[in-house]
Parts: sequence; C-alpha cells; structure tokens
Amino acid sequence: MGDQELLDLPMSQGKFEQIWGDLGFGELIKELPRTNSDAWLTAALPDGHFPDGLDLDLPENTDAAVPAPDVAPVVDSLPPPATVVPSTTDYPGEYDFQLRFNQSSTTKSATSTYSQMLNKLYCQLAKTCPVDILVGREPPKGAILRATAIYKKSEHVSEVVIRCPHHQSIAENNEGVSHRSHLIRVEGSQRVQYHEDPNTKRHSVTLPYESPQLGSVVTTILLNFMCNSSCMGGMNRRPILTILTMETFEGQVLGRRCFEVRVCACPGRDRKTEEVNLKKITGETVTGTKRKITPEDQISDQLAGPESTDEIYILHIRGKERFEMLRTINASLELMHMMPVADQEKYRQKRNTLKLDQASLQPKSGKKRLKDSD
Repeated sequence: MGDQELLDLPMSQGKFEQIWGDLGFGELIKELPRTNSDAWLTAALPDGHFPDGLDLDLPENTDAAVPAPDVAPVVDSLPPPATVVPSTTDYPGEYDFQLRFNQSSTTKSATSTYSQMLNKLYCQLAKTCPVDILVGREPPKGAILRATAIYKKSEHVSEVVIRCPHHQSIAENNEGVSHRSHLIRVEGSQRVQYHEDPNTKRHSVTLPYESPQLGSVVTTILLNFMCNSSCMGGMNRRPILTILTMETFEGQVLGRRCFEVRVCACPGRDRKTEEVNLKKITGETVTGTKRKITPEDQISDQLAGPESTDEIYILHIRGKERFEMLRTINASLELMHMMPVADQEKYRQKRNTLKLDQASLQPKSGKKRLKDSD
C-alpha cells in the first residue's frame, strides 16, 4: 500500500495498528539500546573519542546512592537547655533524697545554724556550712550534686544571684579564683565544677555524689556563701533560696531540696529573732512544765541585767476577754519600747497635760452645776 493510499484511509484504532505495523516502528523500537547500556554512547561516538570542548561532568560511580543534603535544624523547635525559673518544690524522688543540718545552736559564737521552723540556714560570710545528704538507696553511677541560688520573691526571681562588686574585687577569698562572681562555693573536693548557663546566665556548682563511708549513712558536703545578704550591688537584703539537686550525668533530676539562706554577721541572734517574730505572728505559744520559783531564781533574774528583757515568759490567762485585753496591752508596751526615749518623754508630758485639762473641767466636790436657763 502506497503512502498516499495510507493517508487517504479513514483514521480509526484498527487502521492505526495497521499503519504502525506496515511502517515497522515495532521492530525499530526493539533494536534501540536500553537506558542502562553503553550502546547510546557507542552510537554517538563510534571512534570512542569525545570532541574538543565537550565536558561531561559525570560521577565516577553512578550506581552509588546520592546522600541526602544536610538540613539545618530549626532552632525554635528545640527545647531550651535550662528552665528560666528553676523549680523550688521539694522532690525526694525514687531515691528518697533528703538533707540534714547538724548545727542548731543559737549562741553568738555559732558560724552557721539551721532553723527547722523556718527551713532557713543562717551562716557567716565564707564560713563552712556542712550539709548531710541522705538517700534511701544507691543512685546510679555517675550521679552529681548541683547547688543553685535564686531570689525568693517573684519580682526578683528572674535576676541572677551574684556577689557584690566589693567582694568580687578584694583579694580575700579570691586568690587564684576564676569564678569570682559565684555566690556558692564547695570546699573539700578537687572535682568541683562551676557553671554558667548560656541561656539564663544562672550560676551553679556541681560535684560528684560519693557513697557514705563505712559505718555512716550520710554523705557530707561543705558549702560556702561568699557574700552577705545585706551587700549593696549584690543580694541587697533580698532573700534567696538554695536549690540542691541530685542529677544523673546527663542532667536528669533524681531528687530536689530547697531551703532559704541568710548570710549575716551573727547567725544565732538573727535566727532567734526571726523565730520569735514568727511565733508572735502565728500566735504560737511555748508549752512547758511548771516548777516552783526559788529565791535563787529570783536573785539570778535580778542579776541578769538588761539582757533579761529579751527573755520570753508565759502567762496563763483564764477567759478570752482577759486574753484579748492583755494582748492589746502587751502590743502597746512593745510599741512603746520601740519608740525613742525623747518621743516617750514627749508622750508622757502630753498625756499628763491631757489629764490636768480633764480634771479642770470636772465640778468641785460639794457643788452642783446650774442648769442652763431657758
């Protein structure tokens, strides 16, 4: 069939198959080389040489899988390395993490003392504060202890607790120390490390947890607080909390304990004063056994001198009305005691003048007031 005759045929599926077979396209496709063979290159270059100026940038090993390009992680989707506000909730955990403070003296010579009533540690500047660590069972190998200081009040909790510029600059307690701004230090261990979080800038100090020695059930660490609570440019009379945690080497918290700290010149005196003030606020009374007062006790009270005014005495009162009346009187006396002596004298003179004025208005004895005439 000629070409003109093929073109003159009406087009249909059957006619297309007939034309396809007559032209021999099926046999031609069978003879074409496959994509994974070198026949295409041989057909294009019969003599096996590339023409000048042709640069084919082909990989040496076409069968090897092409590695996927590295994708940079999205920073916003990553969790922060540290929380902005550390938790202050006590958490014993599965290892029953506990703290114990041995020194509880309120004498003036005490360098550190702990109040269980206030959960507060009172200590002097740069003095050793022993803290006992107790656990219910042995923590994992490589566990560490971390101490961090934060401000107690919510309006200051976002600030970092650091030493004042004066204590950072003086040579005392700073010889060869690179972490001058850290408030908390640990002594007695060569494996102590001082850290500053890159995001929150908070300071912390870590040391490896060591099992109790033979015959003991506690592990003792020695803390030092290197700035007074009243220092300007540092804590500036703002109360602080110390968070002591036990963690794994990877940073997982196994237990947490928190306590307040006050660094002052006289820990025993300050602890005693704050405990008394708390008892006054809560109305707590101290119960004790009665005993007969002997003449020796009366003499010792007389010889006690001015310090006896700081002693607390218990008075048993029958009836709530009497109790309220005496409590009001006691509050007035406490207020009078806090006033300067000059103000007290002015108050007495004013009170005496008021009494004289009231007495002059009273009618004399034996005489009656005349009624006003209508």
